[in-house]
Amino acid sequence: MSEVRSAYLAAEGFEAELAEELRRAGAPVAAWHGLLALSPAPPLPAAWALDVWTDPREMEVPSIKGAATLLRGLQRNWALYPATHHRRAALIEAALPPVKARALRFPELPPAGHLGAWTLLGADRMLASPTKSSPFVNGAVRFEEDREGPPSRAYLKLWEALTRLGRWPGPGETVLDLGAAPGGWTWALAQLGCAVVAVDKAAMDPAVAALPNVSVRTESAFGLEPSQQPAVDWLFSDIICYPSRLLGLVNRWREAGRARNFVCTLKFQGETDHDTAAAFAAIPGARVFHGAHNKHELMFCLLAGA
Repeated sequence: MSEVRSAYLAAEGFEAELAEELRRAGAPVAAWHGLLALSPAPPLPAAWALDVWTDPREMEVPSIKGAATLLRGLQRNWALYPATHHRRAALIEAALPPVKARALRFPELPPAGHLGAWTLLGADRMLASPTKSSPFVNGAVRFEEDREGPPSRAYLKLWEALTRLGRWPGPGETVLDLGAAPGGWTWALAQLGCAVVAVDKAAMDPAVAALPNVSVRTESAFGLEPSQQPAVDWLFSDIICYPSRLLGLVNRWREAGRARNFVCTLKFQGETDHDTAAAFAAIPGARVFHGAHNKHELMFCLLAGA
């Protein structure tokens, strides 16, 4: 295999989506190492990658001590991606300064410390990247979960998106939650102290609908005419619809200037619509990514001033 100039870590089950995205971007996958896609092309942003290794280096490591010495010589903090030779990798990891991947208590900013990534390609060969795109170990953020308040676990992907952004609504702000039922996102947003307008023709969870800073509109999100709506600070959408239809909705709200910030889920039904995902990513200032808590979907985020 030719020199590895970039590596992309896929979420399990989404290797094909990542490979196709990289192919379209001109960074074809030369080989897979577990869920890690190795490419001879320079690193590129990749929505379907949980983590991008931006400076991978292959190194010969004849001993456990030698591997740890090489890594410590580059920097202090490293995260292991354990694909093969697990016992040997664990011994090398034990010889490095420990990295505590604790669960976050939302709302909390992501870790600020520098973190590299490494893996064993063979018993005596290592791939290590001193820099990577995610501050989390293998791109996966964990939270202290609330198993009683929310009516579904959908709030976790919202928490992850806002944590990645490093911003979230707060008191004094108004947010619109489109396709809100049963209310997982509405519940999570209400906990932040903002005023939440939940829109859905389906019934909301009664406990969520009764929250003092939540108001419910029993309407279709697509039936709203943005130019006739009050301005909001944030627009959220976890609507189940084709991504192309969501793109039209987002563009209408953007053109009307009635929402400053957007956080929306692109839900793929059947085949992955790479063309529409690319259209979302092409919006100036947009961020499109597949989070550790996402299924066959991507998050689209657009912040004012970004």
